[in-house]
Amino acid sequence: MSNQSQDLYEKISDLSRRRGIFWTSFEIYGGVAGFYDFGPVGVLIKRNIANQWLKHFVYTKENVVEVETPIINPRIVFKASGHEDHFTDPVVECLKCKRVYRADHLIKDLLKINVEGWHPENITNLIKDNNLKCPECGGELSAVFNALLLFTTQIGPYRGETAYLKPEHAQGMFINFPQLFKISRSKLPLGIAQIGRVSRNEISPRQGLLRLREFNIMEVEFFFDPEEADEEVKEVLEEIKDEKLRVITADMRLNNIEEPAEFTVNELINEKIVKTPWLAYWMGVGNRFLRSLGIPWDKIRFVEKLPHEKAHYSAQTFDQEVYTQRFEWVEVAGYAYRTTYDIERHAEYSGKDFMVFKRYEEPQVIVVEKVTPTPTTIEKIVGKENLGRVMRILSQIKPDDIAKELNTKGFIEVEGFKLPSECFQIKKEEVKVHGKKIYPHVVEPSFGLERLLYVVLEYSYHEREDKVVLRLPPYLAPYHVAVFPLLAGRKIEHIKMVSIARKIYKDLVNQGFRVLYDEEGSIGRRYARADEIGVPYAVTVDHQTIEDDTVTIRDRDTTEQIRIEISKITKFLLEKIGIGTLV
Repeated sequence: MSNQSQDLYEKISDLSRRRGIFWTSFEIYGGVAGFYDFGPVGVLIKRNIANQWLKHFVYTKENVVEVETPIINPRIVFKASGHEDHFTDPVVECLKCKRVYRADHLIKDLLKINVEGWHPENITNLIKDNNLKCPECGGELSAVFNALLLFTTQIGPYRGETAYLKPEHAQGMFINFPQLFKISRSKLPLGIAQIGRVSRNEISPRQGLLRLREFNIMEVEFFFDPEEADEEVKEVLEEIKDEKLRVITADMRLNNIEEPAEFTVNELINEKIVKTPWLAYWMGVGNRFLRSLGIPWDKIRFVEKLPHEKAHYSAQTFDQEVYTQRFEWVEVAGYAYRTTYDIERHAEYSGKDFMVFKRYEEPQVIVVEKVTPTPTTIEKIVGKENLGRVMRILSQIKPDDIAKELNTKGFIEVEGFKLPSECFQIKKEEVKVHGKKIYPHVVEPSFGLERLLYVVLEYSYHEREDKVVLRLPPYLAPYHVAVFPLLAGRKIEHIKMVSIARKIYKDLVNQGFRVLYDEEGSIGRRYARADEIGVPYAVTVDHQTIEDDTVTIRDRDTTEQIRIEISKITKFLLEKIGIGTLV
């Protein structure tokens, strides 16, 4: 880690504290790791990043809708999802000072070995073989164990129902899929998007905004028919098919190839690098989104997770990473092919129907087996006293399931009695069917908002003559424009300039622009303050304004100034910033 990279991180942290972007929470009480407060400038930049995400992932997609679901979920939700069993991190404790470490992070720091996905016993053996000690006090380390990352709470006072704070948005979208599918005219594909806070009880949060206990996720669960994916994706692929991505596949990693290969979205699909074309489509959208945040193309890559690294619900996962000076490659998004795992689990645990009816273009004729129990034959096996009970149980079993059991086993077992094929009348009939019920598959692109904020700050941070300039894309800037009245020697001129400046400010605000007004200090200091928080343009009202209704507009990045009429300020800003960014 170079001094230069340390300096940049520290400079960003200093700027963020000084100019109201972010700082550690609860500082008056010593602070709590993994929590950050966001000031007025930070809130605006975060909101603008979120709006840009909505533009790319939701508002420009005709089949994606946005929802909002509770932060607190009853325990059953995460039992069904598998999080209660699988959402864990490997932990090791110092037996002397009782300090707790994430075992995989500790080993990566001390041995430079990636043990993500390893079994706790194997990590424990690695610690023993290398005689690793507590970095804090040198004490012996415990055996590694898995710690649940879900924050626990309860619903209702006193002895309430156990509940968890959600670690992701996905389950809220899965639970609501049947309802939203109906609302969306029962059509696939269907994307369900959500932005909001989630919580993870991280073991030892570090790296500033990159590992938090409470943060914001921007997520889409995209439901589709896997049999129709190749055709359906063609309808939207034109817009993104030539987007070029830098990718490290699982096979490349296994062969120790670290340099990404370049693929277009089309090539990822055609060369079968992705298991579903929708995964490549959303990766392309995500790559374009990150470039819109000012992240250079060659500083973005997609890394496919190895089988032991994937989440329990994923058939294939790619992490989208951005290169940073201090932390090197940082994951900012994940793209997971969740297949049918989640909705099948919620169907099982809730007893509700999560399947959708897929209508055929033309009715199909199929041969089905009609299975009817024969009471007289069954009575000979189960006896008269058991016949009624056995027949009731058989009536509750689907005929198709009975037929499958008979075809595979040669009998069906009920109440301990084995009933062979002779106990049933089996007829084959031709039936006209208009469709079938299926579980849709799911692809999930998921972004961490605070991580994006950090990488955006790093790539927009510049210095000019020892002064900070935050070169944010104009639509990400906390304010579109600053308005400054020049300080005047004569009081009457000063009053006139302030009056004109305040009118410009109010007119621009009423037109939807975010505007910073400042009349304190020299004009040079005001320009510098605006540059530090990334305001792209500054309007200055001066002596000439009083005479001819013109103002100067200064460009943040070039410092060049032009003079225009007050009546043309709006047109200028719309051309430079774009009307789509207005709130």
